[in-house]
Amino acid sequence: MLNGKAVILVVEDSALIRMGAVDLVQSAGYEALEASNAEEAIRILESRSDIDLVFTDVEMPGTMDGIKLSHYIRNRWPPVKLMVASGRAILQESSLPEGSQFFSKPYSDHAIADAMARMLLGS
Repeated sequence: MLNGKAVILVVEDSALIRMGAVDLVQSAGYEALEASNAEEAIRILESRSDIDLVFTDVEMPGTMDGIKLSHYIRNRWPPVKLMVASGRAILQESSLPEGSQFFSKPYSDHAIADAMARMLLGS
């Protein structure tokens, strides 16, 4: 946490949805970073050691979807909290790394902000 402010990386290929998620993160009082795909997200994670939580979409172009990305992050950066959202895929929590949270789109901004706060507090 930088300056007492949690840093959240939003990974979403749709620019409009990504902008909305970044606004949500900022209005909840956190610093927001953004990536449009898994490869970009990994580059950001490699370049910064202050990311507390990654909020990713499941369906993205490229070699890695949000589920593979979340497992990659859990293995490489275990302390990073994970939130995964999808409009199409109905995921079972068991397909995600332990401790991840799944949200169906369209999601409630309030529910996302609450979940972020709970996860960042470690409960």
